[in-house]
Amino acid sequence: MTHIVSTHSYRGGTGKSTITANIAYLLALQGLRVGVVDTDILSPGIHVLFGLDADSARFTLNDYLWGRCAIEEAAIDVTDSAFPDGAPDGGSIHLLPSSMQAGEIARVLKEGFEVDLLNEGFHALCERLALDYLLIDTHPGVNEETLLSIAISDTLLLVLRPDHQDYQGTAVTLELARRLDVPQLLLVVNKALKAFDTRQLADQICTAFRSPVAAVLPLNEDLVRLGSSGILSALAPESDYVVALRPVVDLVRN
Repeated sequence: MTHIVSTHSYRGGTGKSTITANIAYLLALQGLRVGVVDTDILSPGIHVLFGLDADSARFTLNDYLWGRCAIEEAAIDVTDSAFPDGAPDGGSIHLLPSSMQAGEIARVLKEGFEVDLLNEGFHALCERLALDYLLIDTHPGVNEETLLSIAISDTLLLVLRPDHQDYQGTAVTLELARRLDVPQLLLVVNKALKAFDTRQLADQICTAFRSPVAAVLPLNEDLVRLGSSGILSALAPESDYVVALRPVVDLVRN
């Protein structure tokens, strides 16, 4: 049975795609088969972290949604780029990108798509690729696609910054997730200044939202320097960001 994890934030710029990519790497590092789907169809980008040029992909999620291919045909094995020295036994990462073509994005804006197809596609992808984990990188905010991703999730990671606008949006999403009976709800606080007392910040947010804080991730200069050109867990496994992220992976696995 595939464990489905959605990473979501109410606002853009929280770092959810970076978190998703790093969690995918850390899971594959443990010998697990991991799928990653970019459902941020209007502003895709997680493919960049895996060194993939989305324009060179034969198929994307958009092609599946328009009936041009089977869902597994749009999945690209990015294991070798994530693990240039070879992946652990059994470990793999399969990325399903969304199109970067302006025409494809415009079509979604104009026509929308059948959200039920996503549900069918997610389950088919899990089965046909024999995935241990499926990670869904969602579109920020709340829309029909987001609600579907949340509803089918075994775990929902809600990413927020220490910012009052993020707090308000997170409260809305948490309420929706509770109504949808998501089994595991975890908050991930990102981009915390190193001057912050992380334990105190986690306790405050946990109390305010009545939900566990899986991690408080620091604002990391190495990530800024990378500029989304790689996965920090692979390049600097002992960085404070990666060390702080590992407990999230442990919670997802348990």
